[in-house]
Amino acid sequence: MASNPPAPEAPSVPNRRSSETEDGKIPTFGFGSYRTDEGPWEEWNPSADSTRPVRGRHRVGKQRGGGLARSSTVLGVGVIAAVGGAGMATAQSGKPPVSISIPDLPSVGSPFTHDSDDEPKGSATALSSVGVTPEETEQGTSDAGEALRSRIILQAEQQKDQAEAKVQQAAQDAAARKAAAEAAKVKREAAAKVAAEKKKIAEAAAAKVEAARLATLAKQYTLPTSSYTITGTFGQAGSLWSSGYHTGLDFAAPTGTPIKAIHSGTVTEAGWSGSYGYRTILTLDDGTELWFAHQSSINVSVGQKVATGDVIGRVGATGNVTGAHLHLEVHTSSSDSAGIDPMAWLRSMGLNP
Repeated sequence: MASNPPAPEAPSVPNRRSSETEDGKIPTFGFGSYRTDEGPWEEWNPSADSTRPVRGRHRVGKQRGGGLARSSTVLGVGVIAAVGGAGMATAQSGKPPVSISIPDLPSVGSPFTHDSDDEPKGSATALSSVGVTPEETEQGTSDAGEALRSRIILQAEQQKDQAEAKVQQAAQDAAARKAAAEAAKVKREAAAKVAAEKKKIAEAAAAKVEAARLATLAKQYTLPTSSYTITGTFGQAGSLWSSGYHTGLDFAAPTGTPIKAIHSGTVTEAGWSGSYGYRTILTLDDGTELWFAHQSSINVSVGQKVATGDVIGRVGATGNVTGAHLHLEVHTSSSDSAGIDPMAWLRSMGLNP
């Protein structure tokens, strides 16, 4: 740091007491009495090469491009740097700003104007760290690092909270979807149960109606004979039949057992028919033909109208047979020459052979 050269020691001049001054005025300088440790006094005239160091509060003379301007520039930059550093430390650490005190500098330039290049220069020391101890600088750095660590931890915690919130929301959505699916399943099961109940009720009602219809038909239809045994059913295969299978329903009964009209109709055939033996054909009002074969005798004639239960013939063993029985066939307008199953047709009419 530049400083002014030391001034030569001032000459010792005896001082006068206030009683010796003119008009009793206060002495211009000195202690008011002679000092044994001072003197001899000589007149001192400051010059460019001998100037006392300026100490404490003082006024600085205006310089032309001298050291004071440069020193002021350095001082301003230092203050700005110090304030900036303090502000940065405050922003980082969150503590109140560090107070900066500017001490009296030993020299900021000459108080006099000099055109010489040898004039004293101001201090070039930066003031960014003025008033800040190394411990405070280290503490500020530590506080800044702690603040950065806190921010990182806070950000990590926020990200963790967001991830946990997403997971929780996903779990809630999954639970809601599961609950909705279960509710839909329960609703479907309830609807299916209701539909099944309705179907069951409808089926029961239909069965009741069918039973009533069959009961009514049963009064109009009857089985062709009694005291019988079913010995052959429709569709049985075997060499006993010329077609290779059985085309009717056999009621085995003793010879002479009465054969009754199953339903009211008109006799369209009555007589011998080859392998069928004596056969009677009863045609119903809807065109259905009932064939009664292997009779021992015939009690009706062609064109005769009969009612349900009228005796039309007797069980026998005529034609291609192995024993006495009634061979019954059912032929409808839509069936082929083989006819349909007599067992199913009888049941459809409310009869149970």
